[in-house]
Amino acid sequence: MRNVLRSLRQLRPAFQRQDCVLIIVNVAEEPPCHIGKSCHIHSSAFRFVDHAETNFKNHLFTTTTRPLSTDAAKLTNRETSKAGPLVEYERRITNGELVEGDACQVDTLTELQRLYDELVESADVCQLDRNSEKPVRSGWLWSRLLSHPSYSPVKGLYLYGGVGTGKTMLMDLFFYQLPSNWRKKRIHFHDFMLNVHSMLQKHKGLSDPLDVVAGEISDDAILLCLDEFMVTDVADALVLNRLFRHLFNKGIILVATSNRAPDNLYEGGLQRDLFLPFIAALKERCVVHEIGSSIDYRKMTSGEQGFYLVGTDLSGFLKEKFQQLIGEGTATPTPQEVEVVMGRTLHVPLGANGCAYFPFEEICDRPLGAADYFGLFKKFHTLVLDGIPIFGLHNKSAAHRFVTLVDVMYENKARLLCTAEGSPKDLFEKIVTVSEAKNLAPRTSSRSRKNDDSNLCVDNELGFAKDRTISRLTEINSKEYLEHHAAMLAEKKERVDQNAVEA
Repeated sequence: MRNVLRSLRQLRPAFQRQDCVLIIVNVAEEPPCHIGKSCHIHSSAFRFVDHAETNFKNHLFTTTTRPLSTDAAKLTNRETSKAGPLVEYERRITNGELVEGDACQVDTLTELQRLYDELVESADVCQLDRNSEKPVRSGWLWSRLLSHPSYSPVKGLYLYGGVGTGKTMLMDLFFYQLPSNWRKKRIHFHDFMLNVHSMLQKHKGLSDPLDVVAGEISDDAILLCLDEFMVTDVADALVLNRLFRHLFNKGIILVATSNRAPDNLYEGGLQRDLFLPFIAALKERCVVHEIGSSIDYRKMTSGEQGFYLVGTDLSGFLKEKFQQLIGEGTATPTPQEVEVVMGRTLHVPLGANGCAYFPFEEICDRPLGAADYFGLFKKFHTLVLDGIPIFGLHNKSAAHRFVTLVDVMYENKARLLCTAEGSPKDLFEKIVTVSEAKNLAPRTSSRSRKNDDSNLCVDNELGFAKDRTISRLTEINSKEYLEHHAAMLAEKKERVDQNAVEA
């Protein structure tokens, strides 16, 4: 028997075809629609302009210079690069669909093109084709034969950089150039972790449920794209270490976007020493690339104040605008219940025609999280939010929830109509990181502890997240974003009308 096993072990390489690929992000499998309809909603404070953009994310590449097209074109002339994100980028420039971004974006596209070429060349080995025969992973004999890790021959890519530098847009450009028949998935990190916890609940009681979950993930998507990778919860931190050990062992290739460098993930978190092995594995299985641009492309949009109302006595006015959005006389807003994960429901104070109304306390001062917000935006395309406060030490938990709410809203391309005590920047003026707090003016004989701001909130995660939230609130309020949202609503209505005619 020992001789038989020894002979079979020599055949391991022939059986090792479990290589997979992982990428970090959250959108549907189908590429974004290109829309050219127009939609008008008029009021004293609100107006959708006439011509919808065909693809709003193209704006993230906009800049005033054009010196990079020649360099990018040279890179696309390589023999192996017949297609891919860099090739598509240059094609769009040539066709006038966008103008090139800064050198940092082009450098990142070069990395994505390199990964694209490697994946194409190793597609069979990685078993990316959904129609390819999947390896058998069960049974005692197979577990003995394939007991050691079967890492993918292709390393993934971890992209990190400041807010608004186009990380998600670049990921999309890469993801949608990949063959449609590949085992790939693009999902937001919040949504990914919600799915993981839901799957763990389903397999509760097994000796190693994370191994089973990792097997289900890799069976569905060898190439997994996770957007906005950030770890703030101790439960997520502990799960990630073991989960990705299994995923990488099953050949998963990870491509992720994040605001934080790998070494700064979960910084200052509880039991971080148990999370550190994941950081080491991440750096081993992914090429780490920084997008060094200092440009926030979201803030280059034409911001307006029509949907972001600053003031403390505007609740009545906000409800009038809420009624205008749902349509005068066409619908009466009523309390509603929204289903979220694992049988839970979220109470919506008022909702009608895809618009949901919440006082701020109802959605950010209660124990709610990403799962509740994802459930909300699956049913509603517009959030009307009354009374966003200035954040500080006294409402730190609400600030964390608001950051998550804005992230989920942005990923679902939803619209925001709100009243707030200050501008997006003003809301987070009292939120600082540890390093920022150390740089505050030192105490002297004339500046004692009594003069300190008692509401100052020193929180690294909030301090790093606030710039992203300010940036996204700015973009959500821009003319281009509102045009894009109006066009999506017009297209959806057109599809509904067409289905009604055909029925």
